[in-house]
Amino acid sequence: MKIVFMGTPDFAVGALEALVEAGHEVVAVVTQPDKPKGRGKELQQTPVKVCALKHNIEVFQPIKIKTPEAVEVLRGYKAELFVVAAFGQILSKEILEMPKYGCVNIHASLLPKYRGAAPIQWAILDGEKETGVTIMQMNEGLDTGDMLTKVVVPIEDCDTGESLFDKLAQAGAKLMVETIPQIEAGTITPVPQEDAFSTYAKMIKKEMGYINWKKEAVVLERLVRGMNSWPSAYTYMAGKTLKVWEASVESGENKAEPGTVVEVTKNSIKVQTGKDILVLKQIQLEGKKRMDVGAFLLGYKVEVGTVLG
Repeated sequence: MKIVFMGTPDFAVGALEALVEAGHEVVAVVTQPDKPKGRGKELQQTPVKVCALKHNIEVFQPIKIKTPEAVEVLRGYKAELFVVAAFGQILSKEILEMPKYGCVNIHASLLPKYRGAAPIQWAILDGEKETGVTIMQMNEGLDTGDMLTKVVVPIEDCDTGESLFDKLAQAGAKLMVETIPQIEAGTITPVPQEDAFSTYAKMIKKEMGYINWKKEAVVLERLVRGMNSWPSAYTYMAGKTLKVWEASVESGENKAEPGTVVEVTKNSIKVQTGKDILVLKQIQLEGKKRMDVGAFLLGYKVEVGTVLG
């Protein structure tokens, strides 16, 4: 099938690779403009652009996809289908109706639950046991289009935002390739979403990683995993930012104020929370490398009674 692919971050790369490998004619890739990054402020290509150039696919990077000029460029590709995966811009009705088979989106949740920008992180933060990918026929709403196909992905107790991101990217790429022949054959019955069951997964911001020690340990452990790898869960120790990369929950009575270090072992720092103990296993103190607590304690002494936050 003749396809225009729209995507920007790493999440979308696997789907583009899968479409090329499956033999589809990807006539163009549409991605966000290059942005300056790092101290030198050098322009950095999006991961999807890098992938497209590797396959000698034409790249289009409009600042705004809805402008008349951009719309005419898209029309010129004469694609049968637009495949969208974390592109980062809203498509107009004119664009949505342009290809023969419309526009489909690879969405990283089991719609209608977790519409919005950060479905992967929120599934972990909310303690879900499973999530998945939905291939959706796009409309003018925010992730409100009819559902075409789905695949369920279990959430393991050790999954982080990063590991789940990778699993869903892989699952989405495979599902998209499996769905296209069904779209072409007309064998899919689109299923409307029930708005009553929808949840909005708002964008993750850096301050959301702050650890409020008054919350239960089980909630904070999910925060640690959900915010890994960005923006990370964090607290403060001796006036410095302390990022927490890995932690577990241990039952324990409230014998100290939340945020108080109640025990230090060879390989862990145990902190009182609003309910139970959060056991810190991998941390990163401001100015230092990320490391297991055992290695950290070899060069930094943490006393019982130290208050974090």
